[in-house]
Amino acid sequence: MAGPKAQVLGAQKAREVSLEASVFAVETKPSLVHETVRAEMNAARAGTRGAKTRGLVAGGRSKPWRQKGTGRAR
Repeated sequence: MAGPKAQVLGAQKAREVSLEASVFAVETKPSLVHETVRAEMNAARAGTRGAKTRGLVAGGRSKPWRQKGTGRAR
């Protein structure tokens, strides 16, 4: 059986490479691939967007919470 071909930079054509069976002979798990891709994409985010908290929002039309039953101080 022919092994996978790898394109080496600067080479004219792809050459055959050998891969370690203990690493590459396992079954692919889509959930782990999804988790890894999501982790890589989240790490690449700038993360510069923000959202205002309840205390930073100016004014408001309705009461932020009801008067009784929340357990908060007056």
